[in-house]
Amino acid sequence: MKGPLFYSKILLFGEYGIIRDSKGLSIPYNFYNGALKRDENPTEEAIKSNGHLRRFVTYLETLQNEQSDLVTFDLTTLKNDVETGMYFDSSIPQGYGVGSSGALVAAIYDKYAQNKITVLENLTREKLLQLKNIFSQMESFFHGKSSGLDPLNSYLSIPILINSKDNIEATGIPTQSFDGKGAVFLLDSGIVGETAPMVNIFMENLKDKGFRAMLKNQFVKYTDACVENFLGGDMKSLFMNTKKLSKVVLNNFKPMIPEQFHGIWQQGIDSNDYYLKLCGSGGGGYILGFTEDLEKAKASLKDYKLEVVYQF
Repeated sequence: MKGPLFYSKILLFGEYGIIRDSKGLSIPYNFYNGALKRDENPTEEAIKSNGHLRRFVTYLETLQNEQSDLVTFDLTTLKNDVETGMYFDSSIPQGYGVGSSGALVAAIYDKYAQNKITVLENLTREKLLQLKNIFSQMESFFHGKSSGLDPLNSYLSIPILINSKDNIEATGIPTQSFDGKGAVFLLDSGIVGETAPMVNIFMENLKDKGFRAMLKNQFVKYTDACVENFLGGDMKSLFMNTKKLSKVVLNNFKPMIPEQFHGIWQQGIDSNDYYLKLCGSGGGGYILGFTEDLEKAKASLKDYKLEVVYQF
């Protein structure tokens, strides 16, 4: 048995900001994917994944009992499949900010949800919000509070524009140009990031009036501008605002940036060769980079491996 593939995602803009109603832009990243599977001779990895699925099924059963108007599953089949060794075969790295639990949630919903909303129907705002709400409840099993965006992105496999908490829409992004010099890239920190502790630090910081003011007047402002610039194809303004955003993050989100990256983060701002920002909740995993000249960025970051996500 092998189910359909569900892809990883990248939140280009909006990490932490969307908790405070900033805009956000999430795009599928097809380099990594995962699928539900069953093998005759499961590996150690598969057995471990099956164990996670067993606990997840118990959680989904409780969710269904408590909120049957939200979502119901074919629990008999799901339980039977898990009992007979089903696991999630995934190349998506965990703790890297590219949505490993999101793809699993999408796969389970796709195969076992009853009366599911499908990609083929007319996806109204109400339907998108309903899906996001279902996914938010399902994914909360993995890391406390979830927005539901990662599974939504993985399930639909289309870019999603977040205008505010209650206003999301499918969107188109400017066409890639593979001979363009500009690029968005991923930088591997080599450290696994934990989502929950990072979000807790953020929530704790929110109690501070100064931090809240910085979010509203700088962080959310530049995030919103970046989303608008990117979707509008205004690359000159995009880099100007990404630089401002990169500075704000370095000054105010230090715990989310692994210490050994503080130096190259500043170096990008000073040299204008590239600008770095958080990918997901930070604390490790990937760091997102934006550059107007990919070759220049590669030369400046020659000790690191860059994965190009998007070229323009």
